[in-house]
Amino acid sequence: MNRKPCTPNFNTPPEKFSKEELNKIAANSIIGNLRSDFADLSRDDVAWETEQVAKSHGIYLEFNRNKEAAGNKEWIFMMRISIPGGGPLTREQYNIIDELTEKYTKNPDGRPSIRLTNRQNIQFHWIRKQHVALLVKALAESGLNTLNGCGDNTRNVMGCPLDHFSDVIDTNALARKCGAYFQLPMEPFISVWQIDPSKVRKPGESFAYGKNLLNRKFKIGFATVHKDARGNLVPDNCAEVLSDDAGVVPVIKDNKVVKFQIYVGGGQGERNGKPSMACFSRPLAQVNEADLLKTLDAVVKVHQHWGDRENRVWARVKFVVKKMGIAWYREEVEKILGVKLELPIPDLDPGCRHMHHGWTKQPSNGLWAYGMYIENGRIIDGSPNGPLKTLCRHLMNTYPVQFMITPNQDALFINLPEEMKSAFEADLKKFGYGERHGRPYSTLRLLSGACVGRDTCRLTYTDSERFEPELIDQLEAMGWGDLKESIGITGCERQCFRPATKTFGLVGSGFNRYQLKLMGSEDARHQGLPLVSADGSGIYLKSIPRERVAQIIDALLKNWKAHARLDESVGYFHRRIGMEAIISHLKENPATADLMAKTLPADCVID
Repeated sequence: MNRKPCTPNFNTPPEKFSKEELNKIAANSIIGNLRSDFADLSRDDVAWETEQVAKSHGIYLEFNRNKEAAGNKEWIFMMRISIPGGGPLTREQYNIIDELTEKYTKNPDGRPSIRLTNRQNIQFHWIRKQHVALLVKALAESGLNTLNGCGDNTRNVMGCPLDHFSDVIDTNALARKCGAYFQLPMEPFISVWQIDPSKVRKPGESFAYGKNLLNRKFKIGFATVHKDARGNLVPDNCAEVLSDDAGVVPVIKDNKVVKFQIYVGGGQGERNGKPSMACFSRPLAQVNEADLLKTLDAVVKVHQHWGDRENRVWARVKFVVKKMGIAWYREEVEKILGVKLELPIPDLDPGCRHMHHGWTKQPSNGLWAYGMYIENGRIIDGSPNGPLKTLCRHLMNTYPVQFMITPNQDALFINLPEEMKSAFEADLKKFGYGERHGRPYSTLRLLSGACVGRDTCRLTYTDSERFEPELIDQLEAMGWGDLKESIGITGCERQCFRPATKTFGLVGSGFNRYQLKLMGSEDARHQGLPLVSADGSGIYLKSIPRERVAQIIDALLKNWKAHARLDESVGYFHRRIGMEAIISHLKENPATADLMAKTLPADCVID
């Protein structure tokens, strides 16, 4: 493997600050020239300085990637609403979102959409500059806002939406409480966008960000537990919290939640050509619920103080943990708290990834929740999945339900009375829900997903949201649709959909090119890896042509079917036989041998 030293500048002195750090200070945190620059309609984009500040307000400058080769860019904006724990959204709030998207988010085909994300946010795409301020103001005055949607702050805090009704432990409420605490200050947000302060909830105690905020983004997620049919507590890691900068996992003893274990140092994003890594977080400590928020405050403060502010590629907390060690990090947290922390349980199981599709009875009130699969989170009409946008609007306005977002970018309709279930199901059928091209959703499709990718993400190299349904179509035609396995696709190495934690991870490496990652699993318990050659010098299948991806997966599935043990899933089969055996099989297979004829240089990894 191509190893290069990782030499971050921890506790960076101000004279070494990057231009991004200096820009944050000059902008007085999240103010800058936002108001005047977005009011200036003489240009369709904004200055770099304003673009950077706007990210903390959940606003991204993008352009239509289909027209980028024509010379002049068609500038557009993406806006992200932060929704800690995934909601719930009231009927009124959902209707505001739906109406705003109808007016201001039409794609080049003229179709508006609502995009759910796997961090339980909502994204608006294809926004024009003249509508940005209007949208921010309308959302904020409805009880929603875009703060923490991007930028160097604590991002939308994740939690299981079904926990909102748990009779064991409401980690969803903890996620929402944590999200409120780490929200950026409201005063500048209100001032910049001229929001009516009487319509905005007054913030309580909150994290002290300071003028230059955090070093980079910081993601927090909460795992949970549910009761099985026998009343036993079963862990649920639907939020995949070990992939976050900090994760919180309930500790079960004698069938009760007794404490919470905090993990630090995860992250899936990598940078091509830079020493970087995708990794899971490491166990830091066990804490009582009463000490949870102040411990997370200290965890973020250590990152804020020590994280690199000169080299943004190394500014995430995972590099601090990698270089300094988790024991050192624990000591730094203890210095802030003034107490010794209880050591973690090394082998605590956070649980598998639950999808929450279909009907679930809400333990706390006896009402029902329905988990609706939304392919790649895109609520839109006119696709092979039917009129999803019209359907969701109909359900929200016909039934006494509220709307939540799952960590797998699906929708959850909650609080439905028992006597309305039949009518709800009849409406799903009437609108054609549950089918693509007239065929029922396969298990493989229900467990898979992708990030947005082209045409609205500036970072991505290639399609992901548009490619994933086509790939599943191909694999279904090959006979693999009934498998309880998962495929995750992202358009670049930032890996927003967390593809490497799935059975098959596909990471965009060029236009219509994808790198394969294996050793993840459908339950998301494991970190996937590239196919590295035995001597570590190169990577196999780093640039698979789009039209050959299904062929590669088909070959791997046939090998699994021929040699797996009883009830052994594909991911665990791959982990058992190891990378060398996988590479050997693909080299010997006539269908894939040509793709295995050479390697590409291995990415840089840190020592």
